[in-house]
Amino acid sequence: MELSNNAQTFILHWGEMGSRWGVNRTVAQIHALLFAVARPMHAEEIAETLNVARSNVSNSIKELQSWQLVKLTHVLGDRRDHFETSGDVWELFRIIVKGRKQREIDPTIAVLRELRAAPDFGKEPEVFKHRLGDTLEFLEVLTIWSDEMMRLSPETLVKILRLGAGVQKFVRGGKGDDKSGDSS
Repeated sequence: MELSNNAQTFILHWGEMGSRWGVNRTVAQIHALLFAVARPMHAEEIAETLNVARSNVSNSIKELQSWQLVKLTHVLGDRRDHFETSGDVWELFRIIVKGRKQREIDPTIAVLRELRAAPDFGKEPEVFKHRLGDTLEFLEVLTIWSDEMMRLSPETLVKILRLGAGVQKFVRGGKGDDKSGDSS
């Protein structure tokens, strides 16, 4: 499949960003390709389009499926497995946030809770106990907030995001709370 220069740039950039986010470059490129072409593709076509090994495509597809970012589909008249991704950026965002929370935040909260509940935790230096408690509280509050935000409609989320720091006017009753002294 021949890609436009813009599609190539998008896919290459998404691969670079993926590697910065801790995702294999090819995994991110495959996801970007499926997103950009907006149609199901079979593994051989993906491998040929991205000029990567077929085995790399198979492994990358498995990882994308484990993240629930790619699903298997079939095309009438073609016996091969095809793969597609959602074109809804909000749905993709929700899937990624949920997956990262399950893989990164939830285990950290569990370890922090275990540490705090350990019989010898009381013997730890006060500064350590305090910092561990602050970290746990931060992650728990962030998780509650994140879960609540993910339940909102995309339209409502856009409105909240566009409020930006202006939301503090509602929280503070019209008064800013900017630590830099700028209460705009």
